[in-house]
Amino acid sequence: MITKRTAGLAAATVTTGLTVVLGGCGASAGPAHHTGATRTTAAAVPRGTAAKSSGPTPLEGMPPVLDPKDLYAADRPGKLSPVVRKFPSLVYVPNTNSNTVNVIDPKTYKVIRTIPVGVQPQHVVPSWDLKTLWVNNDRGNTLTPINPATGKAGKALDVHDPYNLYFTPNGKYAIVMASLDHQLVFRDPHTMKIKKTLPVTCAGVNHADFSADGRYFIVSCEFSGELLKVDTARMKVVGQQKLPFKGAMPQDVKISPDGRTFYIADMMADGVWVLGADKFTTPKLLHTGKGCHGLYISRDSKEMYISNRGEGTISVFGFPQNKLVKKWVLPGGGSPDMGGVSADGKVLWLTGRYNAEVYAIDTTSGKQLARIPVGSGPHGLAVYPQPGRYSLGHTGIFR
Repeated sequence: MITKRTAGLAAATVTTGLTVVLGGCGASAGPAHHTGATRTTAAAVPRGTAAKSSGPTPLEGMPPVLDPKDLYAADRPGKLSPVVRKFPSLVYVPNTNSNTVNVIDPKTYKVIRTIPVGVQPQHVVPSWDLKTLWVNNDRGNTLTPINPATGKAGKALDVHDPYNLYFTPNGKYAIVMASLDHQLVFRDPHTMKIKKTLPVTCAGVNHADFSADGRYFIVSCEFSGELLKVDTARMKVVGQQKLPFKGAMPQDVKISPDGRTFYIADMMADGVWVLGADKFTTPKLLHTGKGCHGLYISRDSKEMYISNRGEGTISVFGFPQNKLVKKWVLPGGGSPDMGGVSADGKVLWLTGRYNAEVYAIDTTSGKQLARIPVGSGPHGLAVYPQPGRYSLGHTGIFR
């Protein structure tokens, strides 16, 4: 066990060379304790239920969606906000066991700086206004701000149990995923002073994403295998369900470009849960690979990259085809975890959680471009800057 978050998932070694596997879900059959979840084939995955909007208007103060058919329309290559346009392009890697952030130059694939931070940094999170990178020092109970214009760290703020960090779509609140505290803590997005504490009855709140109108968000609870639906404005849990898989451990959450479907990675079910967005009905499981963990949207909104940490692979889901279309295998194996896509969309950056390394992967061919040694236990790296008008948090969810 590398940190308190790994929950015992061992590293897998894949010794085959880099390959691309078209379609389907690969050879893994998943855990033997499957208990009732619908394990679908790629061709049978539903597109999500087109339900009535959760409200007649978007969340008050939220910037209007550029394209109702594509929530990621602001994330095209080159669409850098004036706020970030002059920031140097870098990759920030939090090392949970080394208590550092390694900074990588994406042009040379070299670590150019190491920043000491608090105990057990989990994620590097861009602020809603794009001006700050927040390092979530979970066990250290602090957030360390990094100025992305200079790469320098500022004075850490006292914030209890900051496993992960999100921002409401209107920029009004930061939301700390206080995993071990069993809380969602709504805070001032700049000072991080508490505005409201929302206790939850599930265990291990960790990842989230917001609806198209911003009026609610879906939260994964990894230790109890549950999902929450939270009303953004009321700061209240309005839905809760247990995933239909014994030992489920949901991780990353991402909404589809059309806003109709949420996808939730599950490292023990070895796949992605497909959830109709507004109705919050029982999701179906799409098998991707062992240790399914991180979800990232391509710059053209046509694909979603899915890291399978337990087998050293990346599955690629095609939104137009509504199925898995490729599978990339890291040469020599690895443990691809969290990361992001380069500003030009050409490179997928992922940490190797159990291998003290970072992978740079060509998004066209799936070829590994680089494997970069970093500190111990690298987790939620941030590629920065990225296109988009504002950040919803995590390692970079931009709208």
